[in-house]
Amino acid sequence: MAQTELGAYLSARRAQLGPEDVNLPTTGRRRVPGLRREEVAMLTGVSVDYYVRLEQGRERTPSAQVVDALAAALRLDDDGRAHLFRVAGLSPRPRAAGVSNHVDPSLLQLMSAWPDNPALVYNRAYDVLASNAIADALFGAWSHSHNLMHVVFTDPRARVFYRDWEEVARNSVAGFRLGYGESPGDPRMRQVLGELLEQSREFTELWARHDARGKTLERKRFQHDDVGPLTLTMQTFDVRSSPGQELVVYHAEPGSPSADALRLLGSLAAGTRQQA
Repeated sequence: MAQTELGAYLSARRAQLGPEDVNLPTTGRRRVPGLRREEVAMLTGVSVDYYVRLEQGRERTPSAQVVDALAAALRLDDDGRAHLFRVAGLSPRPRAAGVSNHVDPSLLQLMSAWPDNPALVYNRAYDVLASNAIADALFGAWSHSHNLMHVVFTDPRARVFYRDWEEVARNSVAGFRLGYGESPGDPRMRQVLGELLEQSREFTELWARHDARGKTLERKRFQHDDVGPLTLTMQTFDVRSSPGQELVVYHAEPGSPSADALRLLGSLAAGTRQQA
């Protein structure tokens, strides 16, 4: 029985929880990790047969009340809950043509006015659509790829460049999964997904977890060839004028070694720009 996206998501989320996570007693020997189907059914308030049919794809139209109860039973956060409603067909999806690769000229001007703050705009497929000079310098002039998912998973230098590569990889896949749920028919997203599943075992393993989580305020640690270690805070903003695009801006703690390294990187970027 082929699983639906809903069934696969439920199964993957169930596997990530143990009885202790949902205040259930641990009884008997468990052949597989995670909660049993009957435990999720009990927590949700549905029959075991109905829950099994949801996972197996034989039931495709759960009510909003059932989906809400499933989200609570599986301890989903806001992003995970929104993703569950989408794959259950209970929230509107954006139009297929709703994502533009054109970046507003005024946004480009704003990004150029930040000489000490790497900034970039990317789409749901994680293609970098625009970046300022210091972001180009930070990411090595995008010599490997202009797609951030490919940078993380197929660039041989990624595990050195991202000092916390495992965390970056998990968050990247979770963000990509969230965007894929919003626009599963996007041909570019399908292309990037296919390439990563073919080229990266690590991506494939993380994709199978069905984590769905948007980017929030977070810190990233880099190891740059020219300026050494950097710890930068990352802010992510939706581009209201172009749904599906996100603006990412990095900054360093004032007075920190990372701030000094970022200024040096900005000077190197300015010098490169003048020579060009």
